[in-house]
Amino acid sequence: MAGPTRPAERAAPAGRAQATAASLAIAGLVPLSTCDWPDRLVATVFLQGCPWRCGYCHNPALLDPREPGRLPWSDVTALLARRAGLLDGVVFSGGEPTRQAGLLDAVRQVRAAGFGVGLHTAGAYPRRLAALLPWVDWVGLDLKAPSGRYDDVTGVPGSARPAFASLRLALDAGVALQVRTTVDPTVLDELEVARLSALLAGLGVRDHVLQEVRTEGVRPEYAEALARAATARA
Repeated sequence: MAGPTRPAERAAPAGRAQATAASLAIAGLVPLSTCDWPDRLVATVFLQGCPWRCGYCHNPALLDPREPGRLPWSDVTALLARRAGLLDGVVFSGGEPTRQAGLLDAVRQVRAAGFGVGLHTAGAYPRRLAALLPWVDWVGLDLKAPSGRYDDVTGVPGSARPAFASLRLALDAGVALQVRTTVDPTVLDELEVARLSALLAGLGVRDHVLQEVRTEGVRPEYAEALARAATARA
C-alpha cells in the first residue's frame, strides 16, 4: 500500500526527549480485524486514556489515563513480524490514541515495516493529529454532534472546538477520511442529526456514517437514560 510522502525528520528540541512507541500505554491488541478499516485486514491497537466522557462509550475501562498499559509495544512489533504479507495495516484506536505522544514513533515504525496505518480519533488533540497526518493512510474521525450540542455528548466544555479543528486538518491533508457519528438518542433528535450531516457535506466530507448506540458495555446510568429516551419516543 503506497502511503503519503514522509516529512523531513526533525530533531527533538534540546533538553526534551521525544516520546517513543515503548512509552505507549496499550490496553489491548486485536491480531486480526475486518471492521476497523473499511476493506482492509488489520491488527488493531487500543490505547489507554480519553479526555471525554461520552455516555454511550462501550469501552469505559479505556477512559482513565492513569491506568497502565496491559502489554508492551514489543508485542505489537512481534505480531507484525509474523504477519508480514498477511495484514494490510495497523489501526490505532482507543480511548483516544492521539492523547499519547509516543503514537508518532509507533506510526513511523509501522510504516517502516511496510504496513499501512489507520487511525480512529475523536479529534481531541488537533496539534498532535497534525503531526500524525503525513504518516497516516486513513482516518476514522468521530464527529459527535452539532457544535451546540457537543458538550452534552462528551461531558466536557469546549469539546467542539478541537473536534472541528481536527476535521479541518484531515480534510486539508487530503487523507482518506470517514466521519462517523454515533447517534446518541438521549441528546440528539432527527433534525439535529440531519443538520450535522448537511454541515459536514458542506465542509467537504464525502463519507459520513451514522452509527447506532451499542448497549453492551455501557455504564448502568447511561443504559437507564437510553431506556427512558426509548420510552419517550414510543
